[in-house]
Amino acid sequence: MRHPARVRFARSAPATPWAWPDRFRGPNRRRFRVLLTELLSADRVRVPLAARSKEAVLEELVAVLADAGVVDDAAATLAAVRRREEMLSTGIGSGVAIPHGKSDSAAGLAVAAGVAAEPLDFDSLDGEPVRLLFMLVGPESAAGLHVKALSRISRLVRREETRARLAAAASPEAFMAVVAEAEAESA
Repeated sequence: MRHPARVRFARSAPATPWAWPDRFRGPNRRRFRVLLTELLSADRVRVPLAARSKEAVLEELVAVLADAGVVDDAAATLAAVRRREEMLSTGIGSGVAIPHGKSDSAAGLAVAAGVAAEPLDFDSLDGEPVRLLFMLVGPESAAGLHVKALSRISRLVRREETRARLAAAASPEAFMAVVAEAEAESA
């Protein structure tokens, strides 16, 4: 019997991503795309949001995540989102805000969305009020996925037609149908 310290392992792929040939480059990189339809479900979409202010919307979306059981500590999650919001408004313009934060109260990346009944003042970068909101919360360990999800949402709402259809959604299911169609078009 061999001593445990002298166990030899079979050769495997290098541990560093930059040593993996073409794993994240070239035609294979599409395989690692983040899809919003995989991160968001109708039970985490509020149409319309009951909140009428920026602070109340943040609280409502965190409550949606807590009710869905994807965050353990709603207060810590809300504090993380507020900290990020204090740095710079997450109102990205064109009536869209993507409040987000990093909190270990979420085991993985958690996403919630909502449509405000009336446009909200969100201190957006373009100064315009917000109707569409997507909240992302995840642990520090999911930073890469967090950035990919932010990018995915930004690409999704880039088209005015998609934003209008999302804002006009009458139910969470209709909202998710628009998201699915928009993702299918961009595939």
